[in-house]
Amino acid sequence: MSKRNVTVRMKADYEYESVNPQGNVVQIDMYDAPEKKAQSPMDLLLSALGGCASVDAVLMMRKKRKTITDFYVEVEGNRNDGTPAFYTDIKLMFTIVSPDAKEEEFIKVVALSVEKYCSVASSLKSKISFSAHVKRP
Repeated sequence: MSKRNVTVRMKADYEYESVNPQGNVVQIDMYDAPEKKAQSPMDLLLSALGGCASVDAVLMMRKKRKTITDFYVEVEGNRNDGTPAFYTDIKLMFTIVSPDAKEEEFIKVVALSVEKYCSVASSLKSKISFSAHVKRP
């Protein structure tokens, strides 16, 4: 079992930044447009899912020696109307631009990527625990 961690620090009431141990920073905000400068936590969840599923799909298509001119995934989430406004459904729409890829093989690769290899997709079913600590200045 391996552990990962990030530290999320408040910059302002609706602005945060997340830093991993390597020093990579992700800006986060909860503003509405047009004040929005970064993705919200729920946007980041969709981005993480799309990115995770894409990596394996691309690598599997390359392993099949397919030419990839372009690749993208559009990720759409429907949220619960109440609180918390969690995703009730998430749809991933994968597109590959390739002169030699076949629809059937791409569908199989995407299914494997999402259902078997994507750690983010599997994590959406995970148990979440928490603790809280107060520190004095």
